[in-house]
Amino acid sequence: MALKCGIVGLPNVGKSTLFNALSNNKAEAANFPFCTIEPNVGVVTVPDERLLILEALVNPQRVLPTTIEFVDIAGLVKGASKGEGLGNKFLANIREVDTIIHVVRCFDDENVVHVAGSIDPAFDRDVIDYELQQRDIDSVENKIKKLSKIAKTGDAEAKSFVSTLEEVLTILNDTKNVRTLSHTIEQQNAYADLYLLTAKPVIYVANVKEDDIHSGNAHVDALKDSIKDEDANLILVSASIEAQIAELEEIEERDMFLDEYGLKESGLSKLIKVAYKSLNLITYFTAGVQEVRAWTITSGWKAPKAAGVIHTDFEKGFIKAEVIKIPDYQKYKSEQGCKEVGKMAIEGKEYVVEDGDVMHFRFNV
Repeated sequence: MALKCGIVGLPNVGKSTLFNALSNNKAEAANFPFCTIEPNVGVVTVPDERLLILEALVNPQRVLPTTIEFVDIAGLVKGASKGEGLGNKFLANIREVDTIIHVVRCFDDENVVHVAGSIDPAFDRDVIDYELQQRDIDSVENKIKKLSKIAKTGDAEAKSFVSTLEEVLTILNDTKNVRTLSHTIEQQNAYADLYLLTAKPVIYVANVKEDDIHSGNAHVDALKDSIKDEDANLILVSASIEAQIAELEEIEERDMFLDEYGLKESGLSKLIKVAYKSLNLITYFTAGVQEVRAWTITSGWKAPKAAGVIHTDFEKGFIKAEVIKIPDYQKYKSEQGCKEVGKMAIEGKEYVVEDGDVMHFRFNV
């Protein structure tokens, strides 16, 4: 269940610089893998100190973190929704991602020309939003036409879907994003199959100069104001700092570098945490002598469904789950130690998996 994030932004906002920095970012430990599966796609391991804790306790043959996929989506020009420039490719790529990372330029530099001639974060956001909204309008209008014919026959579901879709269309025509709607799951079913671009979670990344990484600046304030009515996250990142971090080989070097800037974590780490939160994702672990591994699931999943991400047989034949909390694992040093003092819980089909659980599934097929 690897998370897929699409990085978008106008030309010269620092989008590609940020992508390159993230893609070259060294893993948290030497045995954590990284690969580039296409020129514009990077698969990065998710930093998680809990894996290091389990590795030290279990001493496994290998450690497998969960991963996050960053896609550097082709540059966007005005008119992309109508196929201008690389518009069709841009919009096709963005439809496939789980969340959108929208990089917005929030720095002045006379040597780097802005596509609009001046720095205007609200303008940058509006250009991309407009193109996404136009493509969504096409999708919604087409579905309304199809369902309207069915609704005329008296089909209750079709009538309900058309009503919801008309509400979505009104929002889009008002140049607002679908994610601003407070729809129920039942209402969302009316357009779930359309994978609407403006319904996807978005993280705005204000790309700032190094000096503004803590407090921001007037450009960041303008961006915050432009998204105040939207259910979206905003973080400050300096692409130049991330590029320097990517050049460092050792964890200790990176920690020292971050300390110099008064930072507790890298932009990559911040992005991943916010992305997980925006998609309501959590991580559980399996730990054995062969491997220690992280698994990504949706918060609220019960044990059988969580087991299914390992193998469908685990879900079909689920019997029980043995669960240990990491603080207990640290305190009692081993699975057996936890078991002896009653710190290994035996959970059934109704157990809701919690973030950080160390789990062993019993099943029979």
